Amino acid sequence: MTINHERIAADFANASFAVPKPSFAFYGRVSTEDNQDPESSRRWQLSLAHNLIAPRGGVIADHLQFFDIGQSRSLPWSRRPEANRLLAALRDPGRGFTAVVIGEPHRAFYGNQFGLTLPLFTHFGVQLWVPEVGGPIDPDNEAHDLVMSVFGGMSKGERNRIKVRVKTSMASQTQVEGRFLGGRPPYGYTMADLGPHPNPAKAADGRRLRGLAPDPNTAPVVQRIFAEFLAGNGLLVIAEGLNADGILCPSGYDRKRNPHRSGIAWAKSAVRVILTNPRYTGHQVWNRQRTDEVLLDVNDVALGNTTIMRWNPKEKWVISKEIVHAPLIDADTFERAQQVLYRRGDGPGFEHKQHRSRHVYVFKGLVYCGLCHRKMQSHRSNGEAYYRCRYPQEYALANKIHHPRNVYLRERDVVGTLDTALAAAFAPGRVNHTVAMMAAAQEDPEPVESEAARQARAQLADCDAKLATYRAALESGADPEVVTGWISETQTQRRKAAAILNAPRPSRAPQMSPAQITDLLRQIGDIGAALGEADPADRAEVYQQLGVRLTYHPDTQKVRVQAQPVADFHGDLVCVRGGT
Repeated sequence: MTINHERIAADFANASFAVPKPSFAFYGRVSTEDNQDPESSRRWQLSLAHNLIAPRGGVIADHLQFFDIGQSRSLPWSRRPEANRLLAALRDPGRGFTAVVIGEPHRAFYGNQFGLTLPLFTHFGVQLWVPEVGGPIDPDNEAHDLVMSVFGGMSKGERNRIKVRVKTSMASQTQVEGRFLGGRPPYGYTMADLGPHPNPAKAADGRRLRGLAPDPNTAPVVQRIFAEFLAGNGLLVIAEGLNADGILCPSGYDRKRNPHRSGIAWAKSAVRVILTNPRYTGHQVWNRQRTDEVLLDVNDVALGNTTIMRWNPKEKWVISKEIVHAPLIDADTFERAQQVLYRRGDGPGFEHKQHRSRHVYVFKGLVYCGLCHRKMQSHRSNGEAYYRCRYPQEYALANKIHHPRNVYLRERDVVGTLDTALAAAFAPGRVNHTVAMMAAAQEDPEPVESEAARQARAQLADCDAKLATYRAALESGADPEVVTGWISETQTQRRKAAAILNAPRPSRAPQMSPAQITDLLRQIGDIGAALGEADPADRAEVYQQLGVRLTYHPDTQKVRVQAQPVADFHGDLVCVRGGT
């Protein structure tokens, strides 16, 4: 048999093979700091991605587009909703894509995020494509790694430059122009239209300059607070007087701007905030607070940072040189109020020193009031240790709950009975059952959506409906300047609502296994003997280690006992003789 090699070679050369086209997922991001329309940003990032993969026959299905809106680039992928959804899809064998394409890498990666993310793509066999390397990233190519690291550094530098520019600009606008820089107006003021925006481009978009004007309903209340305080009344007396007269507290008066607060009644803290706000003198003030970025978890740096609002010292405040809005009080009145606050140790510049208690309270920080659910204060009376919950009567009425002005619980009425109950629960014959109960009770309940989140979700839907209406108005020939102003304002509201919904949830406390709980109990030893022989300080330490929590119900004169090294362990009810 003769084999015609030339014929076989020719047939092979003329044969056509179906090469499967790669299927792609897309990732992009836009945040509030970019000041861009999210849909427009999505389109041009998608365009860059399509230009990269189209010559290779790549396609992006609509359901495989992951696009984060309103997320800062500093957040790691695991804390961005869409990026985290993409990471979860990588683990699914039926994910429906073999590669991920990114239109603009410095929007996707910040700092060292690329180095923390690429190993996941490599592990699950998914390629990562970026325009800057002209195709897929090679994990073993040092040049590719260097390019992407440079983009991460550029992204971090760009964000820092934006922050510096914004802060410098806001400081200048406050000090020289006295311009209102946004946010909620202080109680006593409302927003007023001051004419076209001084920036010509923004004025052309229909934006208006806004400032503070006295609110005829609440401005007299601010003046009353300063007058009563300088007349010698304390913060609590002023708050109770306002509640007695039926005057709405700041969050109750303006519910739309304060959905995160209860809005039920005046408290001492609300009065203090008004007394320490220098904007009532007619000057614009900025930088009273700052936003610090701190590690979310010091044991896991890859989780990134979270933001914390902190007060700045007075010397860092930026105050306008001139009076820029109608004052509610004069500067002399404000300064006298600050002096009184400082003498009382309640002013903004007063540093509270930690005082060591002369007495040991074995349940310090562990006792809660069953009526208002607040911690009860340690208190000494007639040589005995008590725990007290003080609740202003007018505040109780405003909250629509029955709460005596003072609720007392005597320490010695609880200690003996509690020690007996704990010793029985951790006795050798019951300790295994108790440990099993404590371990099982650590499972987290289903998360309940907060009121602020529900309102933010409703506002988000409302903003989307408005934007659709505005765009339809533009298409039907409405005035572009007016409509674009409406769109800009609604988009600002939408970003705020999205920021509330996308805020990082607090990390779960680490759970203890039955073996760890048993080890903790072994370190404490015989609970009954340890408590029986312990002095008050050691007894308090044992209660802390067991995670004891006491909730006192004055109506039944019973204390609910819980032991929770991490989560709840429900014990028996302990009867006490304490009253109200």
